Amino acid sequence: MQPTLWQRLDSFARALTPFVLTVLLLLVSMTPVRSPYLAPVIPSIALIAVYYWSVFRPDLMPSGAVFLIGLLHDLIGVAPLGSGVLALLMVHAAVGAQRKFFATAGFGLLWLAFAVLASAAQLLIWLLSCLLIGRLVDLSPAILQVAVTLAIYPCLFWLFGRCQQLFLREAEPVR
Repeated sequence: MQPTLWQRLDSFARALTPFVLTVLLLLVSMTPVRSPYLAPVIPSIALIAVYYWSVFRPDLMPSGAVFLIGLLHDLIGVAPLGSGVLALLMVHAAVGAQRKFFATAGFGLLWLAFAVLASAAQLLIWLLSCLLIGRLVDLSPAILQVAVTLAIYPCLFWLFGRCQQLFLREAEPVR
């Protein structure tokens, strides 16, 4: 029996959940704040989301979606255009290359792997910034952002896990 229009729309909406949730959280996190001292402590929500969904639902976080998320991040952020795209695609590719490891890892190991990838991604963005500006930029804000991102990771891991349980359960067979 063919699925009905509503069933197809439901499946489509569920498939968009990781992308839409990531974009909404990205927009909230990039809301302008009036203090210049808060900019370095804003966590990289997009990085956490791309990592999580690339690990647990890679079918719902394809590289095209990662590219769009990175582009949006670059357009509303302060990093050089393209650096966020490159960093997110790098994380997505790294997870894809080690799918077997990530599929069997526990939370602690996933967090540690995220720490390594988040540090590498932030270092890449810092290096690109230095190259484009033509001089060394202070590294301490990048280190602080990685630390804050690592601190908030468990909260978003839990949130994404709940969303996955609530919205992305396997579709029941059509009768």
